[in-house]
Amino acid sequence: MYRFFNRIRFLFKFHKSIPFMKDFFISNEVKLATKVLFSVLIIGYIALPFDLIPDFIMLFGILDDTAIAIFLLQLMVKVAPESLKEKHNLFQ
Repeated sequence: MYRFFNRIRFLFKFHKSIPFMKDFFISNEVKLATKVLFSVLIIGYIALPFDLIPDFIMLFGILDDTAIAIFLLQLMVKVAPESLKEKHNLFQ
């Protein structure tokens, strides 16, 4: 249950994650393979037209998209170097 509330709190701080994402892809500390992997995952999810739950099912369709976006961002934070986490105050 704690993990669920932690993800909800993370969602409300999403706007603070945009500079982190920019620095993640620009940083020389992050391996090129890692950058390519996350680029492919993000672009692939945006480009593929199917969802786990279709978006026309109002709230639930949007929730699965949000959950996947949060999951990808949390994975990026996990694999990010410590210096990047410190710069953006991202400790998990």
